[in-house]
Amino acid sequence: MNRLNAVLLAAIGVALPLSLLAGRAWIAPWAEPVPNAAIILAELRLPRGLLALIIGAGLGGAGAAMQGYLRNPLADPGLFGIAPGAAFGAVMALFLGVAAIPLILPLFALAGAAGAMALLALIAGRTGGIALFTLAGLMIASLAGTLTSLAISLSPNPFAMSEIVTWLMGALTDRSWADVWIAAPLTLAGLIVLALCGRSLDAMMLGEQAALSLGVQARRLQWGIVAGVGLTIGAGVAVAGIIGFVGLMVPHLVRPFTDRRPSTLLVPSALAGALLVLVADTACRLAPMASELRLGIALSLLGAPFFLALLLRLRRELA
Repeated sequence: MNRLNAVLLAAIGVALPLSLLAGRAWIAPWAEPVPNAAIILAELRLPRGLLALIIGAGLGGAGAAMQGYLRNPLADPGLFGIAPGAAFGAVMALFLGVAAIPLILPLFALAGAAGAMALLALIAGRTGGIALFTLAGLMIASLAGTLTSLAISLSPNPFAMSEIVTWLMGALTDRSWADVWIAAPLTLAGLIVLALCGRSLDAMMLGEQAALSLGVQARRLQWGIVAGVGLTIGAGVAVAGIIGFVGLMVPHLVRPFTDRRPSTLLVPSALAGALLVLVADTACRLAPMASELRLGIALSLLGAPFFLALLLRLRRELA
């Protein structure tokens, strides 16, 4: 396990400097000199690279925790409805025309995530049952998605509609240090909460009733999962929009190299998620297109075939 973490950290240590150099204009000794290279590195590419690591770590850790809690290899952080709730909050900032005010858009997104968390806990928090918890999350995701579609259809002008649709695609373009300071503490807090749930998640692998007999407090674990996933996913959506499939893919990629317990899967999944989002964002910058490929689209193009492969494998196993 320590070897896996060391390998992932080493890969991140290589990928981050390369991501700072890469772009439409390469900043490297072998490339042509770039005007204001130091400013580009310090104010544009470095916060963007760090934000990719932060968001990826949150998505990866949340995905591992969800799959452990629900005992479902197809679980994804978007299942809780927290990501759609955060997206709806941000869309309302764009719809109302106040997104240009500094920090308003991420604050609206965080408020949407908090609202989804509160509604989820209100509906499913009393029983602690996983089935009701999952259904409540699906209902909230559907409601948030419907309200987002309604906001798009009622957009006051074509420019607002374009801004909403573009933001929902997910990207790290033009992000700044202010976004890093928003996402970093919230994501770190969320990952710590999820790590504290690790032993209880291990017990949940034996089944809900077996976990209860081992002393797991179902309601406390449920609140921990809601808080941890809400903080990590809400922070990511608040600064970058919807970035999907990372929480689904990453645990599957690192699980064969672990003992498959959720508690030992959280850290490698966070590191692998950070690496995946950083590499994907760098590839988006280097893609030979007229405009930069959106990060959310790139990861969806990667995640959809991965999801299909998982379904086919599960079908073969059940056959």
